[in-house]
Amino acid sequence: MEAMVDATDSQMAMLADLVESLAAAEATLSSMRAARDGLLALAGRLAVDIAQEGRHPDGGDMTIRSVAAEIGAIQRVSDRTVERRMSDASWLVDRFPSVWHAQGEGRISAAHSRVIVDAGAHLDDEADRAAYAAEVLETAAVESPNRLRRIARRIAEKYQKRSVTERHRDAREKRRVWMKDGDDGMAEIGMHGPAALVHGMFDRLSQMAHALKEENGKAAKEPGAARDERTTDQLRADLMADLVLTGAPAAHDTEDGLLGEIHARVEVTVPASSLIHGETTSASVRCSPPAELDGSIPIDSWTARFFAGMVAGWDRVFTHPSSGAMLAVDRYRPSEQLRRHLRARDQRCRFPTCGLVARKCDLDHNVAAATGGQTCHDNLAAFCRRHHMLKHHSPWHVRQQAGGVLEWTSPTGRVYIDEPPAQNTVRFTESTMASAPF
Repeated sequence: MEAMVDATDSQMAMLADLVESLAAAEATLSSMRAARDGLLALAGRLAVDIAQEGRHPDGGDMTIRSVAAEIGAIQRVSDRTVERRMSDASWLVDRFPSVWHAQGEGRISAAHSRVIVDAGAHLDDEADRAAYAAEVLETAAVESPNRLRRIARRIAEKYQKRSVTERHRDAREKRRVWMKDGDDGMAEIGMHGPAALVHGMFDRLSQMAHALKEENGKAAKEPGAARDERTTDQLRADLMADLVLTGAPAAHDTEDGLLGEIHARVEVTVPASSLIHGETTSASVRCSPPAELDGSIPIDSWTARFFAGMVAGWDRVFTHPSSGAMLAVDRYRPSEQLRRHLRARDQRCRFPTCGLVARKCDLDHNVAAATGGQTCHDNLAAFCRRHHMLKHHSPWHVRQQAGGVLEWTSPTGRVYIDEPPAQNTVRFTESTMASAPF
């Protein structure tokens, strides 16, 4: 509680007014950006109409470019930038009108709109897009854009005509590696590839970097030893260069092969029905959700089954058949059951707006153990280190309610409710039960 303990009543009142004013300003900015998108979409529509009336053989490309140049000249912005903005605005206004209206009313921000549109970009059916938008807007009203992203992807999957396996098969054809020169003798290298592989690569680099920092810390305690001051980011970059150029982290590894023993980790959640029934077809995609990587990225069923067959054991997450709420977690060979339960329940940091995955978070007692708080699922929650420290060293405090719901109270007295994210599971309704083959 040290952070604001010396604040006076007038200073706290000023803070409360500032928070309120900033919220109003943000709503106004969102509304104005929606108005700008409407005008840009109208400009794009006008350019197309002009081209169609003139029956231009280029399909209106030069007309759109001319209109973009006209707008760009008066705004002192590149016509390429304006053309891209026109395209993005038309996509939002024409394909997701309810999202555009919500932003115009200040109920969601432009960042929320981008997340919703990106997640639903492949929905071609107008009715599907409308249903998806209506469902995702309920969540957007109470969640931050970074949290909304994984939820929106999950909702959009329910309305996909093609399974994630079919789409992944096409997307794999676009995998590539690229290089971009930078300043001061530096350059960038990037890769677009299957999410499970990319996440695994980054995780292995991170594990190696942390292991190396720990080993370097031990070595630095020896008399006369030089200390390795490289950051984790620097070590990841150096290790990646080492691995790509030599095939192994030869320049960094210890004599006993410390880094070579580190393997990549990925976390996959998959409904049991997806494993039982195997390949998800287009006809069944709406009732059988795909597997997810780190609770956020849909992956194809082949990859999920491959991981299922490779590991020694899986955490089983039992969910309610109609609400989808998590009921319990177990394993055939239990170990650290409470930790697995909380990681499965929370999935990410439980501070409002934070989306860091739970496996990278601390498990914190909501009521401190020193004051009698129990070490149990209804007194523990996952907090990233940043928000763990905020809870302990500022006037922010949290109280856990039934069902893992957290009630956060801010320094100005505002209350924010954070509910455990929905589980990636199958839900049964009366209609699906009636048509079930058993």
